Amino acid sequence: MTRGRGGRPVEPVDRTASADEIPEGAAEAVSTLTLRVNGTARTLTVDNRTTLLDALRDHLDLTGSKKGCDHGQCGACTVLLDGRRVNSCLLLAVVCAGASVTTVEGLSDGDRLHPVQEAFVDRDALQCGYCTPGQICSAVALLDEAADGQPSYVTPPEQRPDGPVRLTPDEIRERMSGNICRCGAYPNIVDAIEEAAR
Repeated sequence: MTRGRGGRPVEPVDRTASADEIPEGAAEAVSTLTLRVNGTARTLTVDNRTTLLDALRDHLDLTGSKKGCDHGQCGACTVLLDGRRVNSCLLLAVVCAGASVTTVEGLSDGDRLHPVQEAFVDRDALQCGYCTPGQICSAVALLDEAADGQPSYVTPPEQRPDGPVRLTPDEIRERMSGNICRCGAYPNIVDAIEEAAR
């Protein structure tokens, strides 16, 4: 048992409680929502405090996205939400209702890997693999952002705003700075993204 404000004992909360496990009179503590996950509409009932990451892992059995720091600092939980990369540990599932979510499992086309996934394999851009799903999702979004001409901190000021951004190693490192690899596979990750960008 933990202590709350004023030192009063507080019962731990089961973050994955289903609708019928919620105490009577607390029905407003749960919501039923639909997410389009990897191209398929999925309806689930979750505690309103459930993060998108926990909804994916615990309710939909999509365990590719990892829970690393649980504070949005490591990027292991990165998924694509309506095509934009997000830290799924920081978003409540209920605020994502109706959105399209792509996890690392949804990037491949059947048995055919996404070009970024292939490049990570070809360039040996992983060691333990824990951060790899988040790195790959972030890299997929990075390629789209650069193709759309979205600048980063290191994009040269003379870059035309209506053209794609050239992905130099510095540009890739800056754009991937929200994803941490404890094994230090960074050089190969940069190489893999450069290969996928070709």
